[in-house]
Amino acid sequence: MLGRRLVQFLFRFLSVPRSNSSGKPGSVQALDLWEFYGGETSEAPKFQLRKADGRRLTGAEFFDVVKEAVAKEQGEEFVVPTAAFEALLSEYDAIMKEDSEYKDKYQRSLAETENVRHRGFKLVEEAKVFAIQSFCKDLLEVADVLDIAVDSVKPEQLKAADKTLSDLHQGIVMTRTVLLKTFAKHGLVPVNPMGEKFDPNVHEAVFQVPAGPDVKAKPGHIMHVIN
Repeated sequence: MLGRRLVQFLFRFLSVPRSNSSGKPGSVQALDLWEFYGGETSEAPKFQLRKADGRRLTGAEFFDVVKEAVAKEQGEEFVVPTAAFEALLSEYDAIMKEDSEYKDKYQRSLAETENVRHRGFKLVEEAKVFAIQSFCKDLLEVADVLDIAVDSVKPEQLKAADKTLSDLHQGIVMTRTVLLKTFAKHGLVPVNPMGEKFDPNVHEAVFQVPAGPDVKAKPGHIMHVIN
């Protein structure tokens, strides 16, 4: 498409001094470049718009290639009026600039599309995490109740208890184990801050215990965990 537009411009503006059938100098339309390049009557020559190193030809460089091709094909110099030559170069450079701008816009569109895809994926993942956090938070109370149920039965009571109580206790322990594994699968793991220094950014204080000889925890440290 780009080469055809250039040749159309050549066909409109250029003329070559030649001898007509009577032998007198005349002027014809640029050796009928439209047929010379892409018409039905002859095979089109191959014009390259880039050098071997990949750099794009300037308007003047490309015009030299056209002149060389015409001279080789017709065996005479390709003469162009100055105004037409300048108009051709201006048109060529404008087309090259337009081509570069379209390429830049295309690449920017690809990059923006990829960014939108990544942002959308991130938003979906964040929504999933938020939803599972809310669900797990509601189930934490269930885990706390199971902990209380397990801890309410002392080891010595289990030894003296009948099979029914022992089986019930074992079932509660297994239920708690499965629940904790499910939490861990979704990134929620239990922590035990007992004895750690109280951090208001992480911990929530329910009550304070007055310092005394019977208090084993250090001042400002956690001595009891509810959930």
